[in-house]
Amino acid sequence: MISRISRTVITLVLSLAAAAAGAQDKAVDKAVLERLTAALNSKAMGLKVGTVERSEIPGIYAVQFDNGPLVYATEDGSYFIHGDLFAVNKGDYVNLSERRRDTDRKDQLAQVDEADMIIFKPEGEPRAVLSVFTDTSCFYCQKLHKEVPELNKRGVEVRYLAFPRAGVGSAAYSHMVTAWCSENRQEALTKLKNKQSVPAVECADNPVIAEYELGQRLGVRGTPALITETGQLIPGYQTVDQLMVTLGLE
Repeated sequence: MISRISRTVITLVLSLAAAAAGAQDKAVDKAVLERLTAALNSKAMGLKVGTVERSEIPGIYAVQFDNGPLVYATEDGSYFIHGDLFAVNKGDYVNLSERRRDTDRKDQLAQVDEADMIIFKPEGEPRAVLSVFTDTSCFYCQKLHKEVPELNKRGVEVRYLAFPRAGVGSAAYSHMVTAWCSENRQEALTKLKNKQSVPAVECADNPVIAEYELGQRLGVRGTPALITETGQLIPGYQTVDQLMVTLGLE
């Protein structure tokens, strides 16, 4: 018993140490952070540095702009590269930039209260969870919604977040406020996606604008935009069978 406990404690300590080392590997000196922030912030371009981390290339830093792109900059901020960084591993190419974006999407979605989503749950424990940025006026969102019962049947939980493509104040925005403010949100959303009338309602604490802005930060450019539990972004519609393969369930 003692040896098993000891092994468990050692494993936990090593895991925590590895996590701490990983965090330290990405951390940058305060002077470097200040230098890059001063060099790359641009009022004219509307760009503000959000985070700075060490990249996989020595001397090059991954700079994420708030509501903007991920770039790779030299330590003094004199040069930066706008584009994805790939690692070459025995003939295979690994998109390291997309991995960073996956992590960011996963972390930001974890901060969204489930009470602010419209969730369609399967019976029993979900095999997978899909977060879906949706628009009631979007044809492929409507098409995907018709397949949600089958996704639920196969063990996939669908969590909807609002993303009115035409922006705040549009007809779709008003419909989505109605859906999120209705007493039965699942029913209201389903009716609106089926082009049925639903009495307009509003509520002061609805999350539609916040979720729309979140989607923009996460790189959503159209709907439906599906995000897996690992943070992978699936842009556009997929059939149920395709999604099961994408999710690694079949």
